[in-house]
Amino acid sequence: MTTPQLYCPCCKDQTLQTIELHGQQVDRCQRCNGLWFDDKELSDAIAHSSELTDPYCIKQSFGEKLEQHQYHCHRCNQSMQQFHLLKDYQVTVDKCGRCKGIWVDGDEAEQVLAAPKLQAALAQLNQKVCAKSWLFQFFTQMPKEYNIKPHRKPVMTWALLALNIVIYVLYGFDDTSTEWVFVHFALDSISILDGQQWWTLLSYQFLHGGLIHLAGNMYFLWIIGDNLEDALGSWKFLAVYLLCGVVAALVEMLMCYLADRDLLMVGASGAVAGLFGMYLLWFRHASLTFMFIVWQKKLNPAWYFAIWAALNILGLLSEDLSVAYWAHLGGLAAGIVVGVMLKQKVLAQNPLLQLLQRPEARILR
Repeated sequence: MTTPQLYCPCCKDQTLQTIELHGQQVDRCQRCNGLWFDDKELSDAIAHSSELTDPYCIKQSFGEKLEQHQYHCHRCNQSMQQFHLLKDYQVTVDKCGRCKGIWVDGDEAEQVLAAPKLQAALAQLNQKVCAKSWLFQFFTQMPKEYNIKPHRKPVMTWALLALNIVIYVLYGFDDTSTEWVFVHFALDSISILDGQQWWTLLSYQFLHGGLIHLAGNMYFLWIIGDNLEDALGSWKFLAVYLLCGVVAALVEMLMCYLADRDLLMVGASGAVAGLFGMYLLWFRHASLTFMFIVWQKKLNPAWYFAIWAALNILGLLSEDLSVAYWAHLGGLAAGIVVGVMLKQKVLAQNPLLQLLQRPEARILR
């Protein structure tokens, strides 16, 4: 018996060619690159491409059922029904009600094959705030992060946390030790302008003026450092962290020089602010909670760090000299520049991040 010629539901006059995709024989249109999956072929291809041990039946997890589509099944010649791929991922697929075949447009194949990873990621991102997170933020004034889990252990982030904490413990509880450490390792604009103690552009980033100062910087390093290290790799993460800290110090020094003021500065705030800039560009699908008096709200990182930047600008306008606001803003700007320069490469190396940046991803805030 002769196998009937199959035609593309989209192009209509273009025949489909059989190809192998993740261990399955499927039909593809050479013109639009759309894919036709017979019953169970899509589930098997997804299971193989996602490296799952158990078969994943996409047809049992479709999202919203949409209006009748213009496509017709090339086997049954029936109108196909359109669905969102997942509840919170609104790329569309088309299904024949009779033969159960599924058509995927060519530009949507990557998202469809990544469905289990997308579903797991969106489940993490779309968690609701709860009483536990409210109590934590109310008493600490620190945000709760909602983001995907890193693929590897953030050893460099842990190392930076440990190093900052150990260094503080060694000097922070003794006034004499603190004075000696600050003289030799804090950033002193007079010494640097005299061509001395250039190493303090790095060493100041590992010193802190008190436990609250230390705890605030280390908390933000902990909650966002793991994802950035996962995206960059440990050594690149360390390099951009230190670079942002150096840029932050130079900006603060410049503004103090223009204001005819001397500068003595310690803290990882500038380096951590640089991480903020990269985070808001690469992880815009994430959420950080903000506490408006007693109302806790999940915010897009861009909004969260915009509020943070605005508070720093208000601090500058108030002429509060106890906080290095220019270092914060300089570090943030450095992080944004690095983020823009590396964004294309980082997203190419992390396909899930790229898929979550697409408008089809529905993030609940």
